[in-house]
Amino acid sequence: MAWDVGIMAGKKFSVLREKMTPEAQARGQEKFEQLRSEMDLAELRRARLLSQESLAQLLQVSQGSVAKMEKRTDMYISTVRRFIEAMGGELIVTARFPDHAIHITQFADMGKTKD
Repeated sequence: MAWDVGIMAGKKFSVLREKMTPEAQARGQEKFEQLRSEMDLAELRRARLLSQESLAQLLQVSQGSVAKMEKRTDMYISTVRRFIEAMGGELIVTARFPDHAIHITQFADMGKTKD
């Protein structure tokens, strides 16, 4: 469906949502949840309100290194884990099968020292 930008300009989304059918509202909410739960590393960094420079400082690398990491499609799990933890998150690796999902635990403590 094409949206007429002139119609939407200046209107609150809550007003537009009230005019939608319940089915359209449900589809919109489903799409919102999908988009919110699927981000690449650059989108995630921006959503966490971090610049490449500030994340680079947390990771103790250059801003250029962060830019390169965000573009890579193949990374060590330890690198992804450091990236996520620097943003305040926790990396959880899960394998999904048709009948169930399994949390892979061997990566949970990777890189952490035991006292």
